[in-house]
Amino acid sequence: MNKQKKVSSKFIFFFGSFGGILFGYDIGVMTGALPFLKTDWALTNATLVGWVTSAVMFGAIFGAAIAGQLADRLGRRRMILMSSLIFAIGSILCGFSPNNGTYYLIGMRIFLGLAVGAASALVPAYMSEMAPARLRGSLSGINQTMIVSGMLISYIVDYILKDLPENMSWRLMLGLAAVPAIILFLGVLKLPESPRFLIKANRLDEARQVLSFVRKPDEVDSEVKAIQSTAQTEANNLEKTSWATLFNGKYRYLVMAGVGVAAFQQFQGANAIFYYIPLIVEKATGSAASSALMWPIVQGILLVLGSLLYIWIAEKFNRRTLLMLGGSVMALSFLLPAVINSLVPNASPMMIVVFLSIYVAFYSFTWAPLTWVLVGEVFPLAVRGRASGLASSFNWIGSWAVGLLFPIMTASMSQEAVFAVFGVICVLGVLFVRFCVPETRGHSLEEIEAAGTNHHKQVPVQQASH
Repeated sequence: MNKQKKVSSKFIFFFGSFGGILFGYDIGVMTGALPFLKTDWALTNATLVGWVTSAVMFGAIFGAAIAGQLADRLGRRRMILMSSLIFAIGSILCGFSPNNGTYYLIGMRIFLGLAVGAASALVPAYMSEMAPARLRGSLSGINQTMIVSGMLISYIVDYILKDLPENMSWRLMLGLAAVPAIILFLGVLKLPESPRFLIKANRLDEARQVLSFVRKPDEVDSEVKAIQSTAQTEANNLEKTSWATLFNGKYRYLVMAGVGVAAFQQFQGANAIFYYIPLIVEKATGSAASSALMWPIVQGILLVLGSLLYIWIAEKFNRRTLLMLGGSVMALSFLLPAVINSLVPNASPMMIVVFLSIYVAFYSFTWAPLTWVLVGEVFPLAVRGRASGLASSFNWIGSWAVGLLFPIMTASMSQEAVFAVFGVICVLGVLFVRFCVPETRGHSLEEIEAAGTNHHKQVPVQQASH
């Protein structure tokens, strides 16, 4: 057995969640780069603008789907290392795009998306396998804070580089994503492998040692036994379950709840704001998008503050209450500009930007973090791997579709009308949570599963016992 040097739990949780920074940087960086790229390459085709922006999400659909299966074979740590390398190489290649190489850039961003999708699936899995149960909720919040911090860093970098010649500014913005990727690679080199993977690979001594870094001494043996028994149950279940099992009567309610929330999070249109806010401000005010790069920083600050607020209130309010409150305010923020515009045709065009900021503020402490908390809690053990992969893929499909379709929609409709469509989807999201999603706060995973699988007998979660 190779004796592992002791690694502090703070170091493990910091670099374990650092993948979120990459993920956030790459979501955010195109916001500032796009106005310069459009001018530099005279890019006016709305479909190509949509593809350049959304190509990362398209690649991520496949990266997320493949990463989980490869991580079971090669280990979480090795897969995160490979993702950070792909990320660094892909970012540099994007920065060196040949002039007017739109299709080259789309191809490179799809390649980069494989790493983004893989990181989005691997980082929460690694964190939940390293974290003690009592810290699971807060550590999910840290992952969200890392993602939105990555977005904020990308907005600040975009703002700093905006006065360079336009053919250089967007290339540097995209290429600098390699920096956090290299930091992640160096940090993960020192991280231990997940104890769950080690136990499944029959490396019990190493697993005990890793658990000793992040657990109290008297918790290690009992956790090793618990992981062994869970791994055995999962192995048995995987032989007995197929994709069809997800939708049989017993599991359908909980699977639909988790996958539905993951899909609604993206189809509600948040990423339209994150990717296109400078262009939205340009359309609203008539000033050049490249001079509107202060707005993404405002959105980024709202997102970071919201993620910190979430960590503080996570265990004080029911999950469903927060989702319905957030969804209702988000719906109003999208619908009111269209209503006000029809009543007061000469209302200030900046009104829409103010409403979008209210949307971002409420999204940041409700749907943004809670989607992933719910997805981590709601799926039954027998189908958890497959269901989590399906939820992640639907989330990326929503993200890609919004990124691709928003410029095409705004080319043929007014911005108010486009956002009103997203407002209606927010209302449907609130109704979905109200009628199709169980409350999970304060219940063990076993209680949630017992209540959910008995749902056709109408057993509420509150009465479920294990």
